[in-house]
Amino acid sequence: MSNLAANLVAYRTIARREIVRILRIWTQTLIPPVITITLYYVIFGKLIGSRIGTIEGFPYMQYLVPGMVMMSVINNSYMNISSSFFGAKFQRSVEEMLVAPMSHWAILSGYVTGAVARGLAVGALVLVVALFFTSLHVAHPLVALVSILLGATIFALAGFINAIYAKKFDDIALVPTFVITPLTYLGGVFYSIRMLGEPWQAISRANPILYMVNTFRFGVLGISDVHVGTALLVMVAFVVVLSVFALGLLKRGVGLRS
Repeated sequence: MSNLAANLVAYRTIARREIVRILRIWTQTLIPPVITITLYYVIFGKLIGSRIGTIEGFPYMQYLVPGMVMMSVINNSYMNISSSFFGAKFQRSVEEMLVAPMSHWAILSGYVTGAVARGLAVGALVLVVALFFTSLHVAHPLVALVSILLGATIFALAGFINAIYAKKFDDIALVPTFVITPLTYLGGVFYSIRMLGEPWQAISRANPILYMVNTFRFGVLGISDVHVGTALLVMVAFVVVLSVFALGLLKRGVGLRS
């Protein structure tokens, strides 16, 4: 068997194991985020949204949906890989993968695929739930698909890096609490940054989640607070940089070898 074929087998094995794990404990991985987002729809979309009216010509409920979907994808992609890979570190099974005849890219790709799969599954469920509250017509399907894939991949890679550096399970929760959640709420999920004055608009444009949310919103509704081409370039750049960084950490065995 060639080296490439062996690595593809390793990649498929890791990815399949991750996906099977997600499905086996679906009551923990898929249902809780959907319930949480449903509450967001009821409280923000219906109760508060009825008082807000429209944003950019769309009912507030419709405007809210793309941000909710992207928020779900980001959080679940991150949490899946950070908890799973840290669990492998904790059980010392990651050391077996490092000495096995498989490339570092196969390990990273397998875990990222599983995380992206969970993010997309939750995102799809959140989108289905949204149809009970409002109607949607996807304006640019390809842009929507590319943006959601890039967003999930970025935070899967970020979760992988966090799991490498984490020394205890509490370290995994620090980033979602103090980084992802604030950036998400300030990333245009609930409002258009055009509603902000300066310097807050300029500050908001330094938030990477703003580009993810608005690119997906453009794919679904056809509107965006940022230039879509620029946003896609920013997201691709994040994927490349984080991938190179994560592979470098794996190669050096940072936080993985005793």
